[in-house]
Amino acid sequence: VLRRADCVRRCEEPRLGAASRHRAAEEVRADFQRRVPYSYLQRAYIQLNKLEEAANAAHTFFMANPEHMEIQQDIENYKTTAGKVSLIDREAKQHMEDYSAGVRHYDKEEYELAIEFLERALKGYYSEDEDCQIMCEGPQRFEEHEYLDYKAGLYEAIADHYMQILACKHDCVRELATRSGRISPIENFLPLHYDYLQFAYYRVGDYVKALECAKSYLLFHPDDEDVLENAAYYEGLLEGVTDPDTIKPRKEAKTLLQRHKLESHLLLVAAAGLGYAYTEPNYWNRYGARQDEHSVPSSISSEPEDGPRLSLPKKPMPKLDRELKEGGPLLYSDVKFVYNSQQLNGTQRVLLDNVISEEQCRELHRVANGIMLAGDGYRGKTSPHTPNERFEGATVLKALKYGYEGRVPLKSARLFYDISEKARRIVESYFMLNSTLYFSYTHLVCRTALSGQQERRNDLSHPIHADNCLLDPEANECWKEPPAYTFRDYSALLYMNADFEGGEFIFTEMDAKTVTASIKPKCGRMISFSSGGENPHGVKAVTKGQRCAVALWFTLDPLYRELERIQADEVIAMLDQEHLGPSELNINPKDEL
Repeated sequence: VLRRADCVRRCEEPRLGAASRHRAAEEVRADFQRRVPYSYLQRAYIQLNKLEEAANAAHTFFMANPEHMEIQQDIENYKTTAGKVSLIDREAKQHMEDYSAGVRHYDKEEYELAIEFLERALKGYYSEDEDCQIMCEGPQRFEEHEYLDYKAGLYEAIADHYMQILACKHDCVRELATRSGRISPIENFLPLHYDYLQFAYYRVGDYVKALECAKSYLLFHPDDEDVLENAAYYEGLLEGVTDPDTIKPRKEAKTLLQRHKLESHLLLVAAAGLGYAYTEPNYWNRYGARQDEHSVPSSISSEPEDGPRLSLPKKPMPKLDRELKEGGPLLYSDVKFVYNSQQLNGTQRVLLDNVISEEQCRELHRVANGIMLAGDGYRGKTSPHTPNERFEGATVLKALKYGYEGRVPLKSARLFYDISEKARRIVESYFMLNSTLYFSYTHLVCRTALSGQQERRNDLSHPIHADNCLLDPEANECWKEPPAYTFRDYSALLYMNADFEGGEFIFTEMDAKTVTASIKPKCGRMISFSSGGENPHGVKAVTKGQRCAVALWFTLDPLYRELERIQADEVIAMLDQEHLGPSELNINPKDEL
């Protein structure tokens, strides 16, 4: 130990320079992890008129920050000004790129190419794993101890440091399965390589490799019935050719899994005996499945029925933690049903008309003109999603406050409150929810096309997104993690007018490109849908006029009830009891979410 410590210290400074040059502070590490330098690089390249390099820098930043609307708009502008731009992620993890390419070829039934890329991805994965293990052997932070008060003896200090290193090494499985800028890993990432490969090798007639990969997959999921059947089927194909017992799982997979199990054992021992807080994650979650449509692809329907099966059927849309129902009563006789989920080509979607009348639309529009402020609800940004439109908004509580102060008719302010409650009741009833649906956020919003900025527009009024997760079109995933509003369960948009151009509401596939439904707003029309990755959506550019709507987000968790709505409920309750003046009410609306 002493010799190695001496060696490290002697070689580190001559090779790498003083520690201040290569041991970065936590803040710097965090900035690099979020790829912040590429945001600065983009601006610098613009000043040098190097648009292609600027586009690549913007794209690299955006891959780790997909919720950053301004960068997304910058990329669209580069495509317009610089012509055809092939965007390059300069920080891409090569094993991830190879894996994605392999899956694309697999989906196209190009099995030889799929094998080439997936094998390369595996080689890169194990190389990255080795680097990750080594990087964990650096200095550690004792998060549970104040350094100045640290009084541990020799064995306690060794255990503290070793457990930190071990936990870091153990987490390399998660690190290597996580895309840049994401928190959540791709589920079942390493085993999936072998799952794709076992079927691909079968399709090219290499049954030895197919059995080898099937056995490798079974190391991680020994009870997977489909792959067990596949392995037995491959063994049958090899009868009389080679002894199936001589075909073993891949050595590198077996070694990694043995090491991983030993790390887990040591961490759990430390947690039990030394008082560490540790819970073993499920690193090989089988919800991550190959995205095949059938047990045997339709193009080879001549295959025998007892041929290889897939380990799981086609990966479903993001799983909802509740039973999906729809078709409940609309509660109000004047509300007209238009389309359900099937007719809108999706899941948990409904389109309704006549939710409010023409007169109510006009009155609500008059209220909007009296209470809305530019940037309200968008952290003061007047053009939060596109520089070509101005956004204005107001909340229910703000409307009531203005009503009490006489700035707008109190009856009109109350209308905003009443119609949003009507919408909530309709959504709760139609989707046949077993528990109360609460308001999460209610916002009256108008977007106005800015004159002189509409020619050759190719952007959206609101880019494609999901309401409770971060949409990652390239990975075909929606990551339910901050800064997304993960507590939202249902969304609704109630439109107030149709006298504008553009502004259609669109649903897309998770690729954020393939439009599955397009809806033209008009007075009284309401679209409602579940808020997850099953319903990516956006708004086409408003190219003329002003488009107004009441945007509503709902939650099933009472902990995330909209605070302003609770205050507004209190105001309405007091109003119903007796008419009170503004001085007698404690109203303190917040203009910003």
